[in-house]
Amino acid sequence: MVKGRKRQMLVDTQGFLIACRVEPAGMSDRRAARFLAGGLSPLWPTVHTVIADAGYESKGLSQDLKDRNGWKLTIVKRKEQAFKIAGLNWIVERSFAWLGRHRRLSKDYEYRVQTSETLITIAACAQMVRRIAPR
Repeated sequence: MVKGRKRQMLVDTQGFLIACRVEPAGMSDRRAARFLAGGLSPLWPTVHTVIADAGYESKGLSQDLKDRNGWKLTIVKRKEQAFKIAGLNWIVERSFAWLGRHRRLSKDYEYRVQTSETLITIAACAQMVRRIAPR
């Protein structure tokens, strides 16, 4: 088992996976977001707003998303310490929870980052098929 990785996901408003990356835990969220969003604008030309939590707050990231993709970065901050749904961040958290149901994704068992990203994509595809065409 390998320790020290972060999973970054970009999902739509329904919780369907658009892109994912697995990065070293020492990489900042802002830098990882640049890698995650790189090259997505031709695939998603209708995206106008990206909603993120306070870990992604950066003028550089905001300007980069606007320049490269034409996307506006909206940061949702928590005002209280108690648990309360703030903004649309729960969509990504819910998507992580759905993926956590898959045994291989419950912990990071993979040695290669590419294998982990592939398993996230496979699990997200399986989730999408179950939601679109239930039994």
